[in-house]
Amino acid sequence: MPRYLPKSIVCFREGYDRRTVLADLLAGITVGIIALPLAMAFGIASIPEKVAAEAGVSPPAMGLYTAVVAGFLISALGGSRVQIGGPTGAFIVIVYGIASRYGYAGLATATLMAGVIIVVLGLCRFGGMIKFIPYPVTTGFTSGIAVIIFSAQIKDFFGLRMDSVPAEFVEKFRAYFEHAGSWDAPTLAVGAASLAVLVLLRRFAPRVPGAIVAVALAAFLVWLWKLPVETIGSRFGGIPRTLPIPHLPDINLSLVGELIPSAATIALLAGIESLLSAVVADGMTGGRHKADCELLAQGVANVASVVFGGIPATGAIARTTANVKSGGKTPLAGMVHAATLLAIMAVAAPLAATIPLSALAAVLMLVAWNMSEIHHFRSILKAPRSDVAVLLTTFGLTVFTDLTIAVGVGMVLASLLFMKRMADVSNISAVTREFDNGDDELESLKDPNAVAARHVPAGVEVYEVNGPFFFGVADRLQDTLRSLERPPKVFILRMRRVPAIDASGLHALSEFHRRCRQQGTTLLLSGVHAQPLFAFVGIGFDRQVGSENMFGDLDSALARAREILCLPSEPSPVDAEPEVRRDRRTAPRKEG
Repeated sequence: MPRYLPKSIVCFREGYDRRTVLADLLAGITVGIIALPLAMAFGIASIPEKVAAEAGVSPPAMGLYTAVVAGFLISALGGSRVQIGGPTGAFIVIVYGIASRYGYAGLATATLMAGVIIVVLGLCRFGGMIKFIPYPVTTGFTSGIAVIIFSAQIKDFFGLRMDSVPAEFVEKFRAYFEHAGSWDAPTLAVGAASLAVLVLLRRFAPRVPGAIVAVALAAFLVWLWKLPVETIGSRFGGIPRTLPIPHLPDINLSLVGELIPSAATIALLAGIESLLSAVVADGMTGGRHKADCELLAQGVANVASVVFGGIPATGAIARTTANVKSGGKTPLAGMVHAATLLAIMAVAAPLAATIPLSALAAVLMLVAWNMSEIHHFRSILKAPRSDVAVLLTTFGLTVFTDLTIAVGVGMVLASLLFMKRMADVSNISAVTREFDNGDDELESLKDPNAVAARHVPAGVEVYEVNGPFFFGVADRLQDTLRSLERPPKVFILRMRRVPAIDASGLHALSEFHRRCRQQGTTLLLSGVHAQPLFAFVGIGFDRQVGSENMFGDLDSALARAREILCLPSEPSPVDAEPEVRRDRRTAPRKEG
């Protein structure tokens, strides 16, 4: 079926030329080098040492196995041309919690279950449904995960002498304060220097793979000066040179029922992050991924990762972005990335054992900072109070309790607030929508403000949204913009029948505006009601679009479009009526 045909096969049928193959090879090698320290760092942060010892595999090796096996399959079977898969920071919290409680057998069981769930979601065509998860929920748990990742690196970054780190957030910092006097100067110096290199390279040389440079430089200086700091070799005994023989791990069937929430959380995270990464890649390349095909690949890759002794995997936004910026064009680049990691394991495994753990902690600290999305977090704090409540609830539960609980409560709370918004909309529907749904031609005759009664110049597209503006509406807008043969000079978005917009809609509309600007299209908004207008002002979207591009009616927007196109003005129809009414019935109400 075309829906499930991997992009690798699509690209193979289209044919490869020498230039494309060379670009993919170089991009794949570059991303493979970038992924090396990240894969080991994610493995170390995700798997407790005791659990890894019982499984007979070192944590950094688990991260590398995942990057090689899952990374290859996600590229080979996925629905995106440039997606790079592997272990990511989003999984650290949930994976560490499962492994600590149930051991590697429990983690393997949960990952296999999650893989099956993801495959079922893909077969049931749920790829398009994941985009309806509210933006405050995803931002809340992503920022919470970032805080937990950062807090977990303090021991290795400062070289604190403590046997174990408590899993609970508050207890963790209590233990840190109790052992604060045991910090190690050489370890802290290596970690701080590595973090400084990462920040400086990101600021002044963003194309340079900062992680590999910082880690390699730290390892060289530790070897040169014989610094007494802990390394991968001293703690874990190094990494293997080859992949293990594939085998099914010990599956604990008695834990299946108990692991369902954890498996569902892994599946949800894998689906969200992989499709979000694919959407980001589409925005950079102008392509279009197959969401359901991508889910199938993610499910198969997670099952295969466990068979090779790995951990959960998903699409990695940072590595996917690096792939695009490095010139990757097709899934071949992702497969070369996996092959590069395997080659490095075979050739340079002894060198990897010399990497200081404080340098990897610095890498993860920067990963946590990137995941935190502070600017997005701050923007939602200016959104309606209901969205702020969802954000802070999800964030707080992620940090202080459990990610599974956080996602579940966040979704339930967002659903309740959605129903409240629907009730609010029904109260003002008679004001905001004055004409009945029926035959389009008949409705145009009834509607004095219909587009059919206006002359729309060439190069101008008019699109109208009916009902509350949530994320799914903006996704259809993206589809509309892509379906046009050529980008219009002016895109008029009519919002006269949009009584409300939430944080997800605000974020999506901002992304739509950014896409219009990239394509040289001017976005005009007409008929903006009070609640959306106040929301625009709250996050500064009115300044992005420009007050000169926001209007109370379609005729004013068309006049502005003619001005942009340098066309002569035309008179408005004499029977035109106001589209936005500012009275008590339409004034936005405060949310309790």
